Amino acid sequence: MQFDANTFKRDFDAGSVFAYPTEAVFGLGCDPLNEQAVHRILELKQRPVEKGMILIAQSYAQIAPYVDVSDLDDVTQKAIKDSWPGPFTWLLPKSSKTPAFISGDSDMVAVRVTSHALVCEMCLAVNGPMVSTSANPATQEPARSEAEVLDYFGADVILIEGALGKQKTPSTIIHSKTMETIRS
Repeated sequence: MQFDANTFKRDFDAGSVFAYPTEAVFGLGCDPLNEQAVHRILELKQRPVEKGMILIAQSYAQIAPYVDVSDLDDVTQKAIKDSWPGPFTWLLPKSSKTPAFISGDSDMVAVRVTSHALVCEMCLAVNGPMVSTSANPATQEPARSEAEVLDYFGADVILIEGALGKQKTPSTIIHSKTMETIRS
């Protein structure tokens, strides 16, 4: 479907699961506070809840309630904010608002501020972040086209039409406490 902010917000609030283009691959997303919707994504992907999920947002303000950066030094906080918007996912200490079905078995939560225009519109429509995980079953390659999304999930997701960004690989993941690159 073509993106329409009102329809998207209605479906998001109702617990729908979406497939949508991101910077490099199609993602699956939903309301990060809707446990049933998150578990539906985990079921579709055949992914254990312990691994956790990424939250994607239009701005740092949208993810701020989910993180607690008070123990991170100023240099680290500046590095995080300077990397956004862009293809960097940070593992940040989670706040008490972050549900365990998002953070998995970790005291950290993966977050990214996107530069993808459509994803920004989606986050603005719901005034907050979305779950963002690659659109693929656990053992398959991430979908890079609408046709691949449909092959994987058919009518189990609402497909938001749009173009991928120019990035060739998924986002780099960095651990904020160790500054270790987890995925590049």
